Order: sequence, then structure tokens, then C-alpha cells
Amino acid sequence: MKIAIAALSNNKNSQVSEQAGKAPYYLIFDEAGKLLEAIKNPFAVGGGGAGFGVAKLLADKGVDLVVAGDFGPNMISALEDRRLKYKNLTGLISDVVKQVI
Repeated sequence: MKIAIAALSNNKNSQVSEQAGKAPYYLIFDEAGKLLEAIKNPFAVGGGGAGFGVAKLLADKGVDLVVAGDFGPNMISALEDRRLKYKNLTGLISDVVKQVI
């Protein structure tokens, strides 16, 4: 299982981003809590449609669960279309990883 967490910076000492689609980074962890990859979100700046783009990006990376402080309705729809689970959590990434494993 792969878990993607919306993050304010590119390390696990970061806070979870409140915005899923516009999060500056996504950190991808395996089921043991090991950080596999830090991705700079190419959809963090710009117009609308970030949620759809992020959902596709994460699905293409093989992610099963996406965690962020909040998800917009368009991103929820895009995640559900790709059969990705999502969870609203906030706090330090290192603490959140322990909660979802």
C-alpha cells in the first residue's frame, strides 16, 4: 500500500497541508512508514483543476490513500473516479504516518 500525504515542505518533519489540490508537496510512504518519494506538486500554482491533476498524478504513482487537511469536491470526485481512498488529517507528517499505517 502507498500513502500520499499533502505537505507544506518536502520532508516528514513538515505539517500536513490544509489544501489537497494546491499542496506544495506530496510525500509518498509505503505501508511500513518509509518515505519513498517527495514530489513537488506541479498543480500547486495556477488556475482551477488542481484536484483532477493531483488525483491523476497520484494514481499514476500507484497511491492507495491520500491524506490532507481538506479536500475540495472536485478532488474528491477525481479520487473516487480513480478508486483512491482519502482521509482528512492535520498535524505533523511524522505523526500522521503513524495514524494511517
